[in-house]
Amino acid sequence: MRVFCPELLGTPMSRIIKAFVFLFSFLFFFSVAVVGATLYLLWEYSRGLPDYKQLAQYDPPTVTRVHAGDGRLIAEYAVERRVFVPVSAMPRPLIGAFLAAEDQNFYRHPGVDFTALARAVITNAVNVVTQRDRRPIGASTITQQVAKNFLLTNELSFERKIKEAILAFRIERTFSKQRILELYLNEIYLGYGSYGVAAAALNYFNKPLDELTTAEAAYLAALPKAPNNYHPIRHYDAAISRRNWVVSRMQEDGYITQAAAEAAMQEPLKVVPRSAIQIVEADYFLEEVRRELVDRFGDRGLYEGGLSVRTTLNSKLQRIADKALREGLLDYDRRHGWRGPVARISSGGNWVGYLREVTPPPGSGTWSLAVVLDVAEAHAEIGFSNSARGRIPLAEMRWARETLDDQKVGPSVKRVSDVVAVGDVVLVEAVTRGEAGKDGKAAEYPPGTFALRQIPAVSGAIVALDPHTGRVLAMSGGFDYEMSEFNRATQAHRQPGSAFKPFVYLTALDHGFTPSTIILDAPFVIDQGPGLGKWKPANYTKRFYGPSPMRIGIERSRNLMTVRLAQTIGMEPIVETAKRFGIADDMPPQLSMALGAAETTLLRLTNAYAMLVNGGKRITPTLVDKVQDRNGRTIFRHDNRSCEGCNVAAWNGQEAPVIPDTREQVADPASAYQIVSMLEGVVKRGTGRRISEIGKPLAGKTGTTNDSRDTWFMGFSPDLAVGVFIGYDQPKPLGDHEAGSTVAAPVFKDFMEQALAGHPAVPFRIPPGIRLVRVNATTGKPASNRDRNFILEAYKIGTEPDAATQSTFIGGGNADQPGEAPSEAPASPARGLY
Repeated sequence: MRVFCPELLGTPMSRIIKAFVFLFSFLFFFSVAVVGATLYLLWEYSRGLPDYKQLAQYDPPTVTRVHAGDGRLIAEYAVERRVFVPVSAMPRPLIGAFLAAEDQNFYRHPGVDFTALARAVITNAVNVVTQRDRRPIGASTITQQVAKNFLLTNELSFERKIKEAILAFRIERTFSKQRILELYLNEIYLGYGSYGVAAAALNYFNKPLDELTTAEAAYLAALPKAPNNYHPIRHYDAAISRRNWVVSRMQEDGYITQAAAEAAMQEPLKVVPRSAIQIVEADYFLEEVRRELVDRFGDRGLYEGGLSVRTTLNSKLQRIADKALREGLLDYDRRHGWRGPVARISSGGNWVGYLREVTPPPGSGTWSLAVVLDVAEAHAEIGFSNSARGRIPLAEMRWARETLDDQKVGPSVKRVSDVVAVGDVVLVEAVTRGEAGKDGKAAEYPPGTFALRQIPAVSGAIVALDPHTGRVLAMSGGFDYEMSEFNRATQAHRQPGSAFKPFVYLTALDHGFTPSTIILDAPFVIDQGPGLGKWKPANYTKRFYGPSPMRIGIERSRNLMTVRLAQTIGMEPIVETAKRFGIADDMPPQLSMALGAAETTLLRLTNAYAMLVNGGKRITPTLVDKVQDRNGRTIFRHDNRSCEGCNVAAWNGQEAPVIPDTREQVADPASAYQIVSMLEGVVKRGTGRRISEIGKPLAGKTGTTNDSRDTWFMGFSPDLAVGVFIGYDQPKPLGDHEAGSTVAAPVFKDFMEQALAGHPAVPFRIPPGIRLVRVNATTGKPASNRDRNFILEAYKIGTEPDAATQSTFIGGGNADQPGEAPSEAPASPARGLY
């Protein structure tokens, strides 16, 4: 038996043992120190970390999308253009593309991919040692990117990476992989102003996610690292290379077959900008919608709420309205002459450079700036900023007579030099043919022919709405939104002039008068009070026509008849009618108001006319049908009527549900129809005769204020109400011989002609309680069988005239009561009335 001896401690074996013990102790204490330091770092960096549990209530800012009535997208409002889509609704190839490109071990790692991390460390170290000029590669997992994008900043630092890893571990323990993927795919920025894959699919390819091809999905997955480096236009080759790399990774990871991968790599990268399909321009309409949404939901609700807004806009009618208004403003402007060139420059050798320095004026739209290089007898030679050349024939500038004071124009244009000179910078538009002559033929122009253009100084607006619901179908508030954002349909308060008269006559009909009531058309003077002088209204023609039926007062827009009628029934009921129809809320009860002196807006007046043709039912003009939140829940609906039986799963022979008519009755339907019938006479025989050329049942009324400062035409078919206003923003006379019939009515006609094209002629609906009687169109008395000048007049049952009864007479300053025969001579005038 061997006994331990101290001498053995000096042997080589003992030294090995001592070294082993020392090494073990060092490693132990080092490990403890490392673990301690790690725990300390984890504790230190864990303090103050954002609460990752907030991701459970992820509610990102998403884009609000505005649609026309036909479902067409017409606008988006957003701080970040994002469309949230649940991961369960995303196609598998798209998800596979992002996993293959960004995190192929996503479903296997706990938040940090240690394998990828080690590979990145080694690769970067090799690159440093070998001095390869390559960008360091990363190993961030999708979970880490979620932590960075939602909870941290983009700061490049060791500290941020540690925090990112800590949060990634915590997120993995709290949320499912699918939820993490959903957060990532809806939050990531992919260029083109796109936040999330759904917005990117729309902005790059104008497609929903489920319509993306494999190549398109791979391209989107290639973007997270550096969207600008793979821009589909500026860096096309790099974009193709990166996309094909993603496709190859998808094939390696089993998301697609080899054949599918080869086909995807051969597919060209075609971007379809969304602007290319936005063909509906409705800037004034959209601005009104935006304001309404802000008032109802606030700025945050509009720009971050992800609302889905269905508007009332009819895309076809909006295009027609814009075109009709622009052409009407241009026609008026050309009648009043040429105001001169946009600018003048030298036409010397560097005219291209000088021309490029001229800024196109707002409102020029698609017109081009050109400089006059030479003036010949029959044409002007012009040059463009791209060095191209063209010519303006004399025929395309004959309208450009010199503008004089008081809306007058100079002598006719006989030569090109009467209009332009060398060095003039003008606006032009390419044309292929001239205006049709008396024979209906138009001259054909060779390529490079242009017409002289001028931005109108006058402004106007047009509104079209559904008279049964108040839905605004089209709205244009000016010549060009870029030129002026002021909406003359809703913001311009102007005097309607004679366009208000139908509501005076409606009040009279409600007070027992009939369309055959005789009203004296003769001089009218009233003392307005001390120091105010006498008020002497006059007809537009400055003539007097004697006793005439009420219908003539509307058809021929007789001011004197209207004032006498208003004086007879009193202004208080007229003021009440104006308020009831929403024309004016606080109209003073003065006789001048009967001639349209109270200011209103085009939209309010159009809505009032709509309530005439719909049988006197109250409607409220609206631009928004309904609004849904990001989850599809309806949070606003214009039509709140209940409909029992509308939500059945299928039709099994049951009766169709009946939606109740809850509209308030604001006028007697019979009185309203009598006004409609008289306004139809305006189109057939009165101041709106040019409208009758359309050949459809239409009714309307012109409106012209003093000195022709404001011109209107308000009218309707049985199912479409339209209003037109034209005037200067700073009111001034439109010129001699300009009135509602010559300025506004042509716009109404152009609009209705196109809007009703292809639709059958629908007569105006006659309500119960109306009887049509043949009467003489001039006298209002019953017509004989031999009378050719007759019309069918609308009477309330019990008020029909007969040959033995004289019509009610309103003359002088007093009026006989309805139903009474007039005295042999006109009644004595009231005090101050002549």
